[in-house]
Amino acid sequence: MPGPSHALPDIASLGDVRGRRVFVRSDLNVPLAQSGDGWVITDDGRIRASAPTIAELADAGARVIVASHLGRPKGGFEAKYSLRPVGIRLAEILGAPVAQASDVVGPSAVATVAGLADGEVALLENLRFEPGETTCDDGLSDQLAALCDLYVGDGFGAVHRAHASTTGVPQRRPHAAGNLVLAELDVLTRLTHDPARPYAVVLGGSKVSDKLAVLGNLLTQADQILVGGGMCFTFLAALGYDVGGSLLQADQIDNVRDVLRQAEQRGVDIVLPVDVVAAAEVSADSPTQVVAADLIPADLKGLDIGPLSADLFASKLSDAKTVFWNGPMGVFELAPFAAGTRAIAEAIAGLSGALTVVGGGDSAAAVRLLGIDESRFGHISTGGGASLEYLEGKELPGLTALG
Repeated sequence: MPGPSHALPDIASLGDVRGRRVFVRSDLNVPLAQSGDGWVITDDGRIRASAPTIAELADAGARVIVASHLGRPKGGFEAKYSLRPVGIRLAEILGAPVAQASDVVGPSAVATVAGLADGEVALLENLRFEPGETTCDDGLSDQLAALCDLYVGDGFGAVHRAHASTTGVPQRRPHAAGNLVLAELDVLTRLTHDPARPYAVVLGGSKVSDKLAVLGNLLTQADQILVGGGMCFTFLAALGYDVGGSLLQADQIDNVRDVLRQAEQRGVDIVLPVDVVAAAEVSADSPTQVVAADLIPADLKGLDIGPLSADLFASKLSDAKTVFWNGPMGVFELAPFAAGTRAIAEAIAGLSGALTVVGGGDSAAAVRLLGIDESRFGHISTGGGASLEYLEGKELPGLTALG
């Protein structure tokens, strides 16, 4: 696995890009919601994060070909996964037109790329409309490479996949890492190589199974791990508590007990909620009550950490010099269950002189939905699962291909 970001070639290493066709593999995998007969973007964070690299190349006179996946289509066109609304928003952010192809490597893509002048930008359709993308098919890799002269990998959220657009094309063309990938890699390197201490990790989200691998590695690095969100109930159950109707992965209880044993052996403080906000239904209209974490009634679900837990977590974070936060503390999209996530976000944002990293799409979306100024955090990650795999110590194929 590449180490610090300077181990990868940057855009400057490509030399003069004027008039060159530059394929930029971005991560524009944004959430969409249906609105009438169309689809609207509910969080444009990844588009805004991707725009600077695209703009830099266009300003240098490159003919920029942007490519990304969106969602999980079944290997063919599906209207709800079209990148058309993404292209419209990208053009607004860039302040310049974005030519949109209606396919990935077909006649429209070929014609759209051929029609680019120096400094212009085109967007291909969803890469996953081609079944060969996820299998890193040689034929598709050849077709994508035929569209360009140079390759820039700037979608960190996709570098953990050995796909045609992440490994196939850079194997066939001179390549470099984009600014977003280099920034992400720099921050992750700081988290994994001699982080400033105390180093606190805040983990949330729904399923503990999604975080077990990274938990195992974090136990060798962090000083304390604060656990909220739906995953905390499997931890509470592992301690013998009744979690009522809360989300529970019963098949993971033994694994969680093993994590707790390892934490005790290593002197890592695992902090769990002491109270939760509970309701009978996951609904903004459902009556709520705050109950002790070890006394959740059988007919209620824990849907957020409670006020005592929020205060406890904030106090644990107060002297941290490095913080990595991945996953909300509750169902933050609904106002009655947003207070815990807001409290954690404010506690982390209020730290001065600390490296504060918000990792994972849900955490970043929560920051924006709750109206917290993103500039108060050291880094808002766009890496998602790729960032977690890096923190697990895994090799990421898309980074290897850029080396």
